[in-house]
Amino acid sequence: MNTLRFRRAAVAVTAAAALPLALTACSDDSSDSASDSGSSTAASTPKESTPSADTAMTDKPFGPGCATVPKDGAGSFDGMAKDPVATAASNNPALSTLVTAVKKAGLVDTLNNAENITVFAPTNDAFAKIPKADLDKVLADKATLTKILTYHVVGQKLTPKQLENGSYDTLQKGKLTTSGSGESYKVNDTSNVVCGNVPTANATVYIVDTVLMPK
Repeated sequence: MNTLRFRRAAVAVTAAAALPLALTACSDDSSDSASDSGSSTAASTPKESTPSADTAMTDKPFGPGCATVPKDGAGSFDGMAKDPVATAASNNPALSTLVTAVKKAGLVDTLNNAENITVFAPTNDAFAKIPKADLDKVLADKATLTKILTYHVVGQKLTPKQLENGSYDTLQKGKLTTSGSGESYKVNDTSNVVCGNVPTANATVYIVDTVLMPK
């Protein structure tokens, strides 16, 4: 009788000890199954690609000066993108002095027929920083004017990323330097980009607030 009772007690203890192990195993299996399911779902569902800030920036014009660009018509960003650079500039009221200078230097066809260039385009206000007597003298001197204007042109299209710390040969055969990041860039440490990454049919334009002078 005592032996029978002992055996029953032993069976009960063994069963009680085995129960938590069984529950743990079930829990682990369930967890593993859920993990596998989650992994499978994650693997089969591609992550949505979101453009980085740099990529987004390089896709469109930027800078405070862009607010002055017409919203529509030939002088708008969409309009300028359809025309070669000299023609595009002629449709932007803020670049009228530059356009006058380009015409006086006989560079309209040169700029319009060039391929994949970057133009650092001084605004009317940039030219206004030059004393009127000096500016009139330069505008009347074709050789000097040509030297100054071609110094504003680089023979490749530059992205904002390339402006962060760059040194580039110009059509004038000199060099200019660029620096900055985000939406703030300088050329030769003196001229600020006020509206950058403006597309035209054959060029990328960076509108600047100071006329660049070659050495």
